[in-house]
Amino acid sequence: MKIDLSSLLNFFLHHFGLTSHTQLGLNKKCTPDKYSPACKSTQIALILHYQSLVKQKKGLPHLNDTGFRIFSQNDEDGILLFIFSVIGTKNKVFIEIGTGDGIECNCANLAINLGWHGIFIDGNEKALAVGKEIYGIHPDTRIFPPLFKAALVNRENINKIISDAGFKGEVDFLSIDIDGMDYWIWEAIDCVDPRLVAVEINGKFGTRSITVPYDSNWTYDSEKYPHYHGASLTAFQKLAKKKNYRLIGTNRFGFNAFFLRNDICPDILPEVSVESCRTHIVRKSDEEYFAKISNLEYVEI
Repeated sequence: MKIDLSSLLNFFLHHFGLTSHTQLGLNKKCTPDKYSPACKSTQIALILHYQSLVKQKKGLPHLNDTGFRIFSQNDEDGILLFIFSVIGTKNKVFIEIGTGDGIECNCANLAINLGWHGIFIDGNEKALAVGKEIYGIHPDTRIFPPLFKAALVNRENINKIISDAGFKGEVDFLSIDIDGMDYWIWEAIDCVDPRLVAVEINGKFGTRSITVPYDSNWTYDSEKYPHYHGASLTAFQKLAKKKNYRLIGTNRFGFNAFFLRNDICPDILPEVSVESCRTHIVRKSDEEYFAKISNLEYVEI
């Protein structure tokens, strides 16, 4: 699949908040090599700042106060930068499941600006083809671009997909956001040992410990059953404990949760409660939304 320079320009203009080519100092004759992420040096400075706070044993900011968006859908880029600044990295390897084109997702900033490698997995083959094209010509990723795998994942195939791509053992980061079988997919993964896991949780389920039933052929029907997907934060917390992880916080909207392996920096990023992750956002509408889907089938965790 080929995309033209105009598509690339639109991509960079959108993700850096610009409105015209002249703001980038570009003209129609420019090549993709002219692109340079303006935020990279700022991120490096921020990493060093966080590391300095740890070394000096000074107070660290609250997790959801560190968020900002570069490529992520919301504020996950900043949160991930903070977490890996204070816990360090082992191999800078990521596995992201449910990525769309691999551009607006949790790991794009890690790959483009911070030198990470990994795999983007999604069921949309056309979207992944666009991402593959962009990473293949971007000056910071074209020499060693991330991998792309088009697949509809389920708990029967997820380990094979990851293993066949060459990933096993310890990796730094696993991200899951598939609007459906998220709980069951994380439960099934055992071919890799992530240090940090991020999952999308369903805030509309409130503090109930529930998930949607497992279905290997799941398709999220947002029109017929809005908000009927995934699992609650309480359910994910219980799964995390079984897999030797602890909840360390959520993004500021409360629907992306971060779980750190228990052997990693418990004194720096301690466990937090489910309730503490729900106080900084307005959840008054949760019960109203859940009432509309409360008659559907759930699994108690």
